[in-house]
Amino acid sequence: MCWVFLCDERERELGRRRASGSCPCCGGKVVAIDSEIKWMFCLLTICHNIKRKYSCTLCSKRLELCT
Repeated sequence: MCWVFLCDERERELGRRRASGSCPCCGGKVVAIDSEIKWMFCLLTICHNIKRKYSCTLCSKRLELCT
């Protein structure tokens, strides 16, 4: 039970911008969202990641890149 109070994950949005392409489901515009994720233990940062996520502006569906 104490583990829940000692560990924390914080996510903060850094910015949004238009991405190329369109949504395969509805044809709406795609936006790229840059976010910063911090994992903390007792108020000390353990891990710090910056990730980019893609989503549609019309249907709000989260999109993934196919490689």
